[in-house]
Amino acid sequence: MPLDAVPQMRVGDQDAPRGESLPVVVVLDTLRSAYNTGNIFRLADAVNARAIYACGYTPCPPHEKLAKTAMGCDAMVPCRHFPRAADAIRELKAEGYAVYGVDTVVGAQCYWEAHLRFPAAFVLGNEALGISPEALALCDAFLQLPACGRKNSINVGNCAGVILFEALKQHRLQDDTNFQETSE
Repeated sequence: MPLDAVPQMRVGDQDAPRGESLPVVVVLDTLRSAYNTGNIFRLADAVNARAIYACGYTPCPPHEKLAKTAMGCDAMVPCRHFPRAADAIRELKAEGYAVYGVDTVVGAQCYWEAHLRFPAAFVLGNEALGISPEALALCDAFLQLPACGRKNSINVGNCAGVILFEALKQHRLQDDTNFQETSE
């Protein structure tokens, strides 16, 4: 293959203006790891999510370890701190958000079978303990990632990536459908 036929890598950040934000808020319920939290900031920026709500002892900006994995996204993605995830969820519900707990609870729907409603909030729980019982009780529905191995879950940052890109896909498909219906 000739050298000039190799696809060229994009270098640096995109300078293009960002479009309308994805109507999604990520609620982090007492995450322990600043590195996981920083990773989720990068993911939230990648899909142009509206905000991250860091609850309990979840690390929030400014935070040295979070900044290391966020690579600048901690300054780009709006973040609010709440003492408890339940406080954040109550506020989001009052604003009309559908609140989805992403957890391994019995009866949770596989994420790819769910029809998401927007605006949406996704609650992601502590790496060892999951979502707090008080926050679980306030969720409108539950989503899960199927686990076919011996463990019943994956890293919270990886889980956030799957859920956020599914939300982006579904929101774009819903927008396309709405556009087609109104333009006919």
